[in-house]
Amino acid sequence: MSRGGRIPGSPDWDLLVLGGGTAGIVAAKTGAGLGARVLLVESHRTGGDCLWTGCVPSKALIAAGDAAAGARDAGRFGVRVDGVRADLGAALAHVRSAVAQVAPVDSPEALERAGVAVRSGRGRFVGDGVVEIDGDPVSYAQAVLTTGAAPALPVVPGMTDVDVLTSETVWDLDGDPGRLAVLGGGSIGCELGQALARLDVDVTLVEGADRLLPREDPDASATLRRALEADGVDLRLGRTVEAVLAAGAQTGARTGARTDRGAGTLRLDDGSEVVFDRLLVAVGREPRTHDLGLAEVGVAVDERGFVVVDQHLRTTSSRIWAAGDLTGHPQLTHVAGVHGSLAASNAVLGVRRSVESTAVPRVTYTQPEVAAVGVDTGHVPEGVHVRTLDHEHVDRAVAEGRTDGFTRLAVDRRGRVVGATVVGPRAGESLGELVWAVRRGLRTRDLAGTVHAYPTWNDGPWNAALADVREQLARPATRGALRTLAAARRRWLQHGPGRRAD
Repeated sequence: MSRGGRIPGSPDWDLLVLGGGTAGIVAAKTGAGLGARVLLVESHRTGGDCLWTGCVPSKALIAAGDAAAGARDAGRFGVRVDGVRADLGAALAHVRSAVAQVAPVDSPEALERAGVAVRSGRGRFVGDGVVEIDGDPVSYAQAVLTTGAAPALPVVPGMTDVDVLTSETVWDLDGDPGRLAVLGGGSIGCELGQALARLDVDVTLVEGADRLLPREDPDASATLRRALEADGVDLRLGRTVEAVLAAGAQTGARTGARTDRGAGTLRLDDGSEVVFDRLLVAVGREPRTHDLGLAEVGVAVDERGFVVVDQHLRTTSSRIWAAGDLTGHPQLTHVAGVHGSLAASNAVLGVRRSVESTAVPRVTYTQPEVAAVGVDTGHVPEGVHVRTLDHEHVDRAVAEGRTDGFTRLAVDRRGRVVGATVVGPRAGESLGELVWAVRRGLRTRDLAGTVHAYPTWNDGPWNAALADVREQLARPATRGALRTLAAARRRWLQHGPGRRAD
């Protein structure tokens, strides 16, 4: 494949990328960097969920919530801040400003400067090697599917009678939504629920499981529960919604609250009710794979609609690959980017690089953050033990008065770190070296023997590793071996090399 002019009789494009989110942008840039003629097709706007409705706006909102919570809590440091009042409208203006600053990086102009042709429109496969873009046929040699996923709505009686908010539409708010019900206690529900509660929104969160973040370590869930309750979130855990009763136009709970079809009541399975002015649904995401003509080109999807891919990200069609949230791999921006690059490399170069699944980090950006990688530290397999360090033993945590977290390592029989959970401020940053440890098969003594800056939040992983090494050294067999070695060393020093100790 070459970025040069098209050879007569050859496809219009060496690589066609369908979808302009993180996976698509990285795939397109990778292909162009390898010399391929690349066309990226996007039906809405480049940048995808991460830029417009996910990572960037949510972290900007979380920063606003952190500022409000920090001001209210400043008194414990001897700093008096009176009359703290959050202005959600102004906070959302900050969110939009942050998005606007990042947007040029993912713009069509930036892609074109990187050698990628960009076309606006909806693409649909109509035959082997052919996609129609708004009815216009375009041929390709290889293609990468990167159309992502969209918020899922549960099938609940009355749900469609209410104008619900999702992680995509919550950013359309222009002020206080009044009483906000959040359905879903996963990462999105917890992040948005806590941030909005810190910005003076009345938040009730409903989760069907008996704990928040049900896929994470139970102790992490318990720590986060205490944090959300301290921020004023009304938690209804272990409760499912049996029905949504739309209220229609009604008087909002606060001045300026929405009074349209957004209001109503959740009827829960225990007979209780949650009255809301707006309902935010965050129960998961479903792949955007409908109406793409996948059956026309032999691309299989599973029972949930996710594209079936092999370990190289090739679909069931020999010339079509897929990356990102539509594949069923972890729906994380960093996974989408890495997989976009891998799929494009495999497609353009004909190589067979495989996905990495053992060391994929995940972070929930609440306060405290919950970060994890590798083996589930709450349910470790046989032959693996956990080493936990409560952050009351981390001096930086003590200095900042944030000792409510912990670091937990999963360690195998050979002393290798195979998993980790970190709960605390900046846990996502602290996780970095633990991801590397899991990826490279490093042992706790490798971490313990590496000099770390003091005092930092990274003292959590470091001191957890030190504690594990000390426990290993305290074992009878190890102590005996060390004593034998020490005795041999003493004899050597007493008598010198080549002399006998008669």
